[in-house]
Amino acid sequence: MQAKPKLRQAIDLLCSRGSASSEAYTHLILECVRTNEVDQAKRLQSHMEHHLFQPPDPFLQNQLLHLYAKFGKVRDAQNLFDKMLERDVFSWNALLSAYAKSGSIQNLQATFDRMPFRDSVSYNTTIAGFAGNGCPKESLELFRRMQSEGFVPTEYTNVSALNAAAQLLDLRRGKEIHGSVIVHKFLGNTFIWNALTDMYAKCGEIEQARWLFDHLANKNLISWNLMISGYVKNGQPEKCIGLLHEMQMSGHMPDQVTMSTIIAAYCQCRCVDEARKVFSEFKEKDIVCWTAMLVGYAKNGREEDALLLFNEMLLEHVKPDSYTLSSVVSSCAKLASLYHGQAVHGKSILAGLDNNLLVSSALIDMYSKCGFVDNARSVFNMMPTRNVISWNAMIVGYAQNGHDKDALAFFENMLQQKFKPDNVTFIGVLSACLHSNWIEKGQGYFDSISNQHGLIPTVDHYACMVNLLGRLGRIDQAVDLIKSMPHEPDCLIWSTLLSVSAVKGDIANAEMAARYLFELDPLNAVPYVMLSNMYACMGRWKDVASVRTLMKSKNVKKFAGYSWIEIDNQVHKFTSEDRTHPETEKIYEELNMLIRKFQEDGFTPNTNLVLHDVGEDEKFKSICFHSEKLALAFGLVKKPNGVTPIRIIKNIRICSDCHEFMKFASRIIRRQIILRDSNRFHHFATGKCSCKDNW
Repeated sequence: MQAKPKLRQAIDLLCSRGSASSEAYTHLILECVRTNEVDQAKRLQSHMEHHLFQPPDPFLQNQLLHLYAKFGKVRDAQNLFDKMLERDVFSWNALLSAYAKSGSIQNLQATFDRMPFRDSVSYNTTIAGFAGNGCPKESLELFRRMQSEGFVPTEYTNVSALNAAAQLLDLRRGKEIHGSVIVHKFLGNTFIWNALTDMYAKCGEIEQARWLFDHLANKNLISWNLMISGYVKNGQPEKCIGLLHEMQMSGHMPDQVTMSTIIAAYCQCRCVDEARKVFSEFKEKDIVCWTAMLVGYAKNGREEDALLLFNEMLLEHVKPDSYTLSSVVSSCAKLASLYHGQAVHGKSILAGLDNNLLVSSALIDMYSKCGFVDNARSVFNMMPTRNVISWNAMIVGYAQNGHDKDALAFFENMLQQKFKPDNVTFIGVLSACLHSNWIEKGQGYFDSISNQHGLIPTVDHYACMVNLLGRLGRIDQAVDLIKSMPHEPDCLIWSTLLSVSAVKGDIANAEMAARYLFELDPLNAVPYVMLSNMYACMGRWKDVASVRTLMKSKNVKKFAGYSWIEIDNQVHKFTSEDRTHPETEKIYEELNMLIRKFQEDGFTPNTNLVLHDVGEDEKFKSICFHSEKLALAFGLVKKPNGVTPIRIIKNIRICSDCHEFMKFASRIIRRQIILRDSNRFHHFATGKCSCKDNW
């Protein structure tokens, strides 16, 4: 413990002199190399070059070069390499290592290509550099080249190649490397066994991975973590728990990686509360553990708990990383909680991560889902670098919020900037065409997916086109498109056809779509309810009773529609005819006043939408007290004179009566209302909606 202070004292003394011998510098630099004092070594190098005229010893330069490479000091390594008069393979390999450590892939490739001579270390370093920096294809290509040029791969080369095969999910190549490992008798190496186990697990061969794991004589902590992680990735989280007990019985104590994986496994089983118990019992939690629990909450629809846990994490002085922040921002987006989203945005600025690609893209999505596309655009404009995810977030955000022309203009700009669109891009583009009923444009963009961009249209793209054709009354064309699909139509396709058939009153195609849905997703209440409603509209009450009997026989449960509104940083949730809120009396008083006022101005509640055989008074109460209307009334009770928009979220599609009600409200109370339902955003202002009554 005393060596480093003494070393620094000696360096201070040497550097305070006007000059010193070459031997004195050499001795201290080599001591810095031995003790990994990279900054002190750099200081000595600079001082030595300034005061000594003769070139430093080549051996000393190589030692310094490897120290800089070890810590990824790529500029220092490059500068020293450029000054060297004598360069051997040792020097070149050190420079390769520096580029690999710093992730400078282009420089790594260029340096390898211009090397006057290479050895097996040159190949090992470059193959590992490619594999470790997201270039698995290049890694495997160089691995083949190494063998073709007569170099025998070492254990570590094979580990890097196996990692590359795992990243590519290339089981065939992984098996070839496995064969090479057996031929060269490398199976005594634990690193090789671990890499093989990981490769088979990631490629979906979990049983083979388990066989290797069971026959691994010298299991280490990494071995156990890889196997536990393999079960999670292969959708078998229940096996992780038993493996954890085996691990502890074998004398290996779980670390933070183990616990974060176990937390992920519990969350995958939807046992989120059990995961939280594991999380709480673990004393030393790093950012990986915290993030695993945050993501677990978010993936299981527990966004509020994710936000509470994030605050707890900050109180524990744990510094969030980009993945943590993007996960929390996504939770804010799902809740449409602008306040919390802005707070996390502020945290990302303080952490210096607001311009991170992952965080910025999540922020764009969050602001868009809160209905503030201008804020989303501001985040986009401030990004120093962008990728396709950033562009997609803006295109989809514009489309969701009714800025359809902006969405398509942004897409064209994306192409001009030489970004290659992906499947998500075209979901946004086709959604924009759908919302504005642009059938010719929609068809053109749909055709371009494969014709111009070399992609295969997904089920989501077909669903957009079925929706677009159906809403324009071309349901027969929509059915023909479904029949032409290269893959079997799924629930999304049939749900879309059922929806547009219901809008257009096409009972034959609605019945066909419903039959497929009853078979594919028998416990989903939506197709039963939609078909029943269509029968009710037609007065076919026997068919209504038949559908309800079918639901009862299959034990299908209807899920409740609800709306929520955020007031003073607190979320308030309402269901239809809800009377559980503490301020219920004020809410109903406000809503009844609005209804009377709107009726005087010409609004008539559409009781025809109540598809039950009840009296007119009951129908009136049922239609007038839907959850979004209660949320609006509560917003006006709490913020009667505000100028900011009233923002409401609804978990299902807004009905046509509530849609008309919101248009009246925006005109008469002179407030903008932003309502997000399961289909899209509705920006109500001056008696009009951004969806142009098409949703």
